[in-house]
Amino acid sequence: MDRTAKRAVALATVLIGGAALTGCAPTGSDGDVVTLDFWGWGTGQKEQVAAFEAEHPDIRVRHTDAGGGDDSAAKLLTSSRAGNAPDVALVEYTTLPALVVAQVPRDVTELVTDIDDDFTEGTWAQTTFGGVVYGVPQDAAPMVMTYRTDVLAAAGQEVPTTWEEFADAARAVHEQDPDAVLASAPGGELALYAGVSAQAGAEWWSVEDGVWTIGIADERSLEVADFFEQLADEGVVDTGPLLSPEYNARVNDGSIAGWIAGIWAPSVLAGVAPDTSGNWAMAPVPQWTPGDTGVPFQGGSAMIVTENSDHPEEAAEFVRWMNASEGGSQSLIDDRLTYPASIVGQELAETGAPPSLMPDQADFWQVAADVSTDVVPVTWGPNVSLAKTVFTDELNAAISRGTPWRDAFVATQEAVVADMEKVGYQVRTSDR
Repeated sequence: MDRTAKRAVALATVLIGGAALTGCAPTGSDGDVVTLDFWGWGTGQKEQVAAFEAEHPDIRVRHTDAGGGDDSAAKLLTSSRAGNAPDVALVEYTTLPALVVAQVPRDVTELVTDIDDDFTEGTWAQTTFGGVVYGVPQDAAPMVMTYRTDVLAAAGQEVPTTWEEFADAARAVHEQDPDAVLASAPGGELALYAGVSAQAGAEWWSVEDGVWTIGIADERSLEVADFFEQLADEGVVDTGPLLSPEYNARVNDGSIAGWIAGIWAPSVLAGVAPDTSGNWAMAPVPQWTPGDTGVPFQGGSAMIVTENSDHPEEAAEFVRWMNASEGGSQSLIDDRLTYPASIVGQELAETGAPPSLMPDQADFWQVAADVSTDVVPVTWGPNVSLAKTVFTDELNAAISRGTPWRDAFVATQEAVVADMEKVGYQVRTSDR
């Protein structure tokens, strides 16, 4: 086993759950003023940084938009290996475990221990592995159902509260209009299937005493595969790619009447189909077991302090203010246009106007807050990127060939296990 593999195995025992940017100047200080480098994507970052600096005259922050998602994580990994990573970076929850294994984020447990109660237990768990805190959650993305109120009404359906009711409503919508479906279940959306599988009780990745258990193809996950395959075979859910020209056209004409996704979905749909504003509403995602209100996140990100930072205390103060303070949370709402992960941020959001897609849903943010109180903790493994690629290829192939969807889950698990064993992890598969 080489040195990298040994490091990966050693780090795995504490887990529970491109090229470097050019022109990135090293962290420095000017007199008593500390300068931090910060990588983060999305709108409102500069405004939020300016608000932080106004309250912290002894800390300056240089912001760089390094892009988001897997590309950003790859750049961060490369820069960390070169010793010139930024002091602070925004990372997605799904990419954090791989970065922890690569020793990119710093253990900030002692620097943020007093703010853990500012987040719900499930939210805080997104950045905590084996009792070690590697970041502070920024935005929450609990899974919800965004749906066309007029389409459901025309089909004589109430808002489904269980997946069984969802199936019945989807059939009614399609019967009322053969061109219409209640939602999409695309082959390329690993996050959707991982989320609803976690909601059903599956754990796609988990680790205990250094041994990883992979449950992508456990019985609960396979039952989820069967459920959506049945609806797709009946033609009552769509399986085409999200946000394609065809998809966008169908959202506009109402023939795709809903989206099971994170709470960010209304803002995306508002950009796709602004003329449909007023015809939509948001509700909690359907439940597998009536009365079980637990939901997973679909998306979301956290801020980390890197091992390369020469100013970890100042960097941690920046992270704390951005994500746990009232001022930072208000800026997340006003400038970043995102739903805060912190409890105070969610309370502040309740007083805001609902999204433009559903301007008359006065209880939108209250529903969001209620949903966020019962988050299912999800552990992401060190090779999520590989899983996404294999899952997308295999499920799209199964949809195209008409073969069982569960085969795609099995193939993904086999690829994930083989990849982890190659690196040097101890791995077993779930027997549930």
